[in-house]
Parts: sequence; C-alpha cells; structure tokens
Amino acid sequence: MMSSTNEEDPFLQVQQDVQSQLSTARSLFTSYLRIRSLVAPTSSSSPELASARSDLESALSDLSEDLADLDASVRAAEPDPARFGLAPAEVARRRRFVNEVGGEVADMREELTKSPSSAAGRRGAGGAAAAGRSDLPDPSSFALPGDDGRSGGNKGNNNNNNGVDYAAEFEHQQQLLMMREQDQQLDGVAQTVVTLRRQADDMGRELEEQMEMLGVVDELTTRVGDRLQTGMEKLKYVMRRNEDRLSSCCIGVLIVVLMILLILLLIL
Repeated sequence: MMSSTNEEDPFLQVQQDVQSQLSTARSLFTSYLRIRSLVAPTSSSSPELASARSDLESALSDLSEDLADLDASVRAAEPDPARFGLAPAEVARRRRFVNEVGGEVADMREELTKSPSSAAGRRGAGGAAAAGRSDLPDPSSFALPGDDGRSGGNKGNNNNNNGVDYAAEFEHQQQLLMMREQDQQLDGVAQTVVTLRRQADDMGRELEEQMEMLGVVDELTTRVGDRLQTGMEKLKYVMRRNEDRLSSCCIGVLIVVLMILLILLLIL
C-alpha cells in the first residue's frame, strides 16, 4: 500500500532526484574549493577553476529548478494538507527538507561569488597586509630555525591551518546534513512499518471474521445434508410400501378372475 503511494506521489520522486543532484553538487563544490585554494591569488584565470565553476553552476541551476517545484508543491499543500491526502507532520517534513536544501544551495552560490584573490586574502589577511607594504620578501623568512623568524613561519602555518579548518568544518557540516537526511529517511521507514503493521492487523481481523463465517456455513451445510439424507430414506420407505400394496392388489384381482372362470366352466 505504501509503496504504491510512494510511486504515485510526484513530490517523493522529485525529492529522490534532488537528493541525487545534491550529492553531485557537494562533490563538485568540494572539488571547486580545493582547486580554488591551489590557484595563486594573482592569477586572473585558471582553466581548471573555470571548468569546476561551470560544472558547479550548472548543477546548482538544475537543483534550483527542481527545488522550486518542490517548494511550490509544499506551498500548495500547507493550507489544507488533508486535501492532498497528507498529514501535517509530512507537510512539515517536506518544508524542512526544502528549506535545508535551499539553504545549502544558497551557501554554495555565495561561495561562488567570492574570487580566488578575496578568498586567499581572508585566509592570509595578515601576510597579505605585510606583503603589500613592500615588494621585497620579509627578512624574517630567511631566519634560521629558533630565531624570531619562526613567527613568520607560524603565520604561514596558521594561514594553512585556517584553510584546513575551513575544509574540515565544511566536511563536518556535510556529515551533519547527511545524518539529518538519514534520520528523516528512518522516520519515513518507521511510519511505513507502522502503516504496514496496522494493515496486517486489519487483515488478521478480516481473516478471523471470514473463518467464523465459514464455520457457520459449514454447520448449516452439515444440517442440510443430514435432512436430505433423512428425506431420502423416508422416500425409499414409501416407495417400498407402495410396491408391496400393488403386488397384493394384482394377486387379488387374479384370484377373482380365476374364480369367475371356474364358475363359468361349471355352469357351462
């Protein structure tokens, strides 16, 4: 029953497509961030970055179109869920799904608006400010280990760590989102199991009622069969009695005829 409902519900079909597209968009987004982090801030163009950006924009465009269809469907069902055969909890779940995916798509689009130079500037704002004051390299970069120049190396490490922390935070957010989606899917499976259990209980009650009806029919059939057998025995008995009476009548008639013939012979 539930499987047929899932197959006929357009929202659930589009939702599966959106989840598949979202997974692809996440992979493209991660690849784009990795390529952008490797591009030099002074580089005006990069074929790899442009290709990754184009693929990501195309994926986000398709995802936004399907998400708009889902949003329109939820808006139509929110005023009166019963009209569409939906429970308020299911409508709320669909709205939450649309909002979460929409927020993630918006975050990806916002990240696309940032140029490699601005992204690099945020990761290493302190180092960029120091480099802007002079075209010559910082003398502390030539310091031996253990000197004051260690601070410059620490700045670079901190900048790199900032990039790594950003990627780790993004990965953590993606894992949390996947866990939420899995929880929603588990909730849907639990609702399906509850519905199937109710249907099984209804079927069990119907089978019990049918068994009782079959027992009554069987009892009535047995009674009718017994009555028919008794009627057949009585009919046979009547037939036998009738046969005996006819034989006696015939014999009596023959005796009378013989006596009449004897009297006639004697007289004549």
